[in-house]
Amino acid sequence: MKRYINWTLVIAAVVLLASCKKFLDEKSLTKLDEGKVYSDLELVETSLKGVYANWKNIRTDEQGLVPMMGTDETQQGAFQMKSDALKGGLDRYDANLNANLNYIANQWNIRWPLVTESAKIVRGLEEGVSIGTKQGSLYGEACFVRGFIDFQLAMYWGEIPIVDMKRQEELGGRRQPLKDVWAFIIDDLTKAATYSPKTNQPGRATSGAGWAMLGKAYMSAPESTGFRDFAKAAECFQKMMGDYSLVPYKDIWDFNKANTAESILEFQFGPVYPNNNKIQFQIGSRAVQSFFGDGCYYSGYDKLVPTLYAYETVANGGVWEDGDLRREESIRYDFTYYGETPTLERISWEDLGPNHDELKPHIKKYEDFRVDKHHEMRISNMWNSGKNIPILRLADIKLCYAECLNEAGKTGDAIVVVNEVRARAWGGTLPDDKSWKAMSKEEFRVKIMDERIRELFAEDWRRIDLIRTGKFIELVTARNKWTKESAKIQPFNIIFPIPDVEMKLNEDIGPEDQNPGYN
Repeated sequence: MKRYINWTLVIAAVVLLASCKKFLDEKSLTKLDEGKVYSDLELVETSLKGVYANWKNIRTDEQGLVPMMGTDETQQGAFQMKSDALKGGLDRYDANLNANLNYIANQWNIRWPLVTESAKIVRGLEEGVSIGTKQGSLYGEACFVRGFIDFQLAMYWGEIPIVDMKRQEELGGRRQPLKDVWAFIIDDLTKAATYSPKTNQPGRATSGAGWAMLGKAYMSAPESTGFRDFAKAAECFQKMMGDYSLVPYKDIWDFNKANTAESILEFQFGPVYPNNNKIQFQIGSRAVQSFFGDGCYYSGYDKLVPTLYAYETVANGGVWEDGDLRREESIRYDFTYYGETPTLERISWEDLGPNHDELKPHIKKYEDFRVDKHHEMRISNMWNSGKNIPILRLADIKLCYAECLNEAGKTGDAIVVVNEVRARAWGGTLPDDKSWKAMSKEEFRVKIMDERIRELFAEDWRRIDLIRTGKFIELVTARNKWTKESAKIQPFNIIFPIPDVEMKLNEDIGPEDQNPGYN
């Protein structure tokens, strides 16, 4: 336990540094001889637990919300946009979205130590690795973490450095061609699917998670790399879907029913420090907080709210159909608290005019009643929320699989799969008028994007979905209030700028390597 605590603290400190190249040059964070570390599987287990602990930290507090800002399903609250112009650039896509924006630099910085430490574990275990052994399982898990995070980095920034300890001298800290990056990601996730254990402790990778992410990689790889392959993606999904099952939608968000049969991977949290994730107070309502204080479990700061399209009904220009149970589970519409309804009166000083959104619909999925003053635990909502956060679950994979079938010209089969997910959304029996019927391949492509909002709202997949389908500019411009008002978004905004601090500290990345469009 002492080793575990020390390891976690050391990684947390290193995360504050900036350069990917610097992480490559760091010696093993255990401060032990690497040969000894990797010959002792208990030490490797301890190291990997530290990686997991810091990986889930990416999804905590405000930093866990940044990739969800500036999409067509979620945007920053009005007061946040007014009070922080720099962060507002994430939704306005104006000049504030640049290489010096700390919010973007942090997203880059917090991922590289985990990639590098996973790479060291991979290198330390790969000689003589075999399936079904403890060494093989740890190796598969390390490949999964590196592959998953590289997947995100490549989706958000395009070309990235490849951290392969066998080729460190050859590769350095340079950004590598997309084809090489995606070949590396696919190789890692293939090994993850092959070597990770069939079952594992909650919060850790399994072979099912490996197959799921490998399928997503084949769906998401840029066409220019030659790796996009919906048939291979479908094969990956087929290998793992049968090991999981859909559960009532409300059970996914019930803190008493964590890690359901639908869960492929979810980060484990609780409402008590240091295992709390702090998400709810960031996305709760400031108007509620002003009336009922920090002890109300849905009070907060409005740092991320649904777009109008993501909370309205189809009749009113939004995405929600009558009778869909996912709507009330995903979004809070009513802010009445123990018989009293808050107003904007106590925050009128904000002077937001028609932009007040503190009592407009909010994200509900992460509300945690255990941090309400009326709960027996008597824990304040402020920074203490701790529901588990789903990372991969079956319904997501079923919808991905349906996309693959549609792309293969099997639209009828794809519709059957989507209707399985939709039936759950109507309590198990899908009304005939809500059942998807025959349609063209293109119509399916349009409708599946709406279905993914309904099913996966605010689960951190939307930015990637928009990028991989080529719909980012079109849908964000049409549905994100701040993007539309600004009218500044450009095609180069699909990916983020390389942080200025990286270019200053990494001798292998200079201004000439910046993503086009960013200064």
